[in-house]
Amino acid sequence: MNKGKVVAGVLAGMAAGAALGVLFAPAAGADTRKKLVRRKDDAIDGLKEKMDDLMTGLNNRLATAKNEMTNLLAARGNTA
Repeated sequence: MNKGKVVAGVLAGMAAGAALGVLFAPAAGADTRKKLVRRKDDAIDGLKEKMDDLMTGLNNRLATAKNEMTNLLAARGNTA
């Protein structure tokens, strides 16, 4: 299974569970809305962090592939 789909599914499940938990908790409407906004902000921050990690990983893989290709071409006597 694709890691991206798994991560998206886990995040969606966490968001749904958190929202349901807050909605069914015995609290005033204003408190519930504040909690939902806080949790939404936390989820967005977590998603941004995961996207940053993903982009860093992809950039590292791209740089590694580029270096390997350059080395391979140099070993064959070609220049890029």
